[in-house]
Amino acid sequence: QVQLVESGGGLVQPGGSLRLSCAASGSIVSINDMGWYRQAPGKERELVARIISGGRTNLVDSVKGRFTISRDNAKNTVYLQMNSLKPEDTAVYYCNCYAKPYYSASYSDYWGQGTQVTVSS
Repeated sequence: QVQLVESGGGLVQPGGSLRLSCAASGSIVSINDMGWYRQAPGKERELVARIISGGRTNLVDSVKGRFTISRDNAKNTVYLQMNSLKPEDTAVYYCNCYAKPYYSASYSDYWGQGTQVTVSS
């Protein structure tokens, strides 16, 4: 099994910052992409940011210049630094990784349980 454990969500005022962390553990051979998605009430889950093992990143336009994604490959951990937060960033944030466990011949998607981020005054 591959487990993803997220931390760092919470309530913050507009303009504030939060840092999300997600650690992958379990029977992992290798991890390719890691990333963050979010889902606001009444909306579909959307990609926020992804980072591949080589370090190349991809961020959705609405968070460019405010959010930064990074990764510690030795710890199988991905981070999302969120600055200048806006009320429209309010959502449940989900960690995702594309990983190959020992017991499988192929890569699959794995998800964390989600962490709530609320931006409100």
